[in-house]
Amino acid sequence: MAAFVERFAADLTEAGMQRMPARVFSCLLASQENGLTSAELATRLQISPAAVSGAVRYLSRLSMLRREREPGSRRERYRLLHNAWYETMLSREPLLSRWSASLRAGIDAVGAGTPAAARLSETAEFMEFLQTELDGILARWRERVSGEPAVNGATAATGESGVGRESGAAAGPRAVAG
Repeated sequence: MAAFVERFAADLTEAGMQRMPARVFSCLLASQENGLTSAELATRLQISPAAVSGAVRYLSRLSMLRREREPGSRRERYRLLHNAWYETMLSREPLLSRWSASLRAGIDAVGAGTPAAARLSETAEFMEFLQTELDGILARWRERVSGEPAVNGATAATGESGVGRESGAAAGPRAVAG
């Protein structure tokens, strides 16, 4: 398992994720347990508790894991969220829209018809293309996971747009079992 954890963590790091969060994510992904404590992660990865804390904070911001307090204990267990990659991609959709709007505003700032405006325009078009394609990819994933065709971006059976969400207005992403 350790070889897999390090290999996948290296792949994630090469793609831009920070090294310690990549190692913690990979360790949780490959773990047979339903979550691990900070001490367990530190022991398995041979890292300091401070490194675990920083990695967990980073992964929490990306909506890839959650902290759960063990009943009757002050210790927390860290669990990957159900459909962590889906949730991460879903949270990126607003960024693409914001980037595109900023790029479009930048065209006016640099002057229409200039080489810089052409670069900004092409980049904005790419962001808009990604947004459209990502919407379709996420809808197809929801369909695949639910086994039911997507209707207007929502699963037909529940009308929910988020896979990995529990029912109810206050519900958040579920932790991965196992």
